[in-house]
Amino acid sequence: MGRMSEEHDPGAPGEYAERVLDTVDLIPAGRVMTYGDVAEWLDEGGPRQVGRVLSLYGSGVPWWRVVRADGALLPGHEFAALAEYLAEGTPLRRSGPAADGHVPRVDMRRARWDGRGAGGGADGEAGGGAGGG
Repeated sequence: MGRMSEEHDPGAPGEYAERVLDTVDLIPAGRVMTYGDVAEWLDEGGPRQVGRVLSLYGSGVPWWRVVRADGALLPGHEFAALAEYLAEGTPLRRSGPAADGHVPRVDMRRARWDGRGAGGGADGEAGGGAGGG
C-alpha cells in the first residue's frame, strides 16, 4: 500500500479512495484531469470527495495531475506542482502581472485528458472532454 504519506496515517483508504488513486495513476505525464473529471470518470462522488481522498492519501500518486477546472495550481503546493509540470512538459499559461507571485496555470485546453485509451471509467471519457469540469 505504498501510496500513503509517512507523515500522516489517516488509516487504510476505502474502496472509493483506492479507485480515485488508481484513476490518478492512469493520467499520462504532461496531462491533467480536474477533480470533477475524476469523479465523473468513476461515476461516483464529486470534486470535493476526490480532493479529500488526494489530501489524505495522494502523496504516492501523481497528485499534481489533478487540478482545479480553471487550471490554477494547488495553493501551498504551487512550486512542487510547477516543478513536476515543467519536468513532464505539461502545457502551461503564463499568469499576468496581477496574479499572485506570477505562478502560471495549466493550459486546460491543451493539457486536459479525457481518459481515452486508459480502460475503465463509466463510459471511457471524463469531464465531457475539454469542456466539462
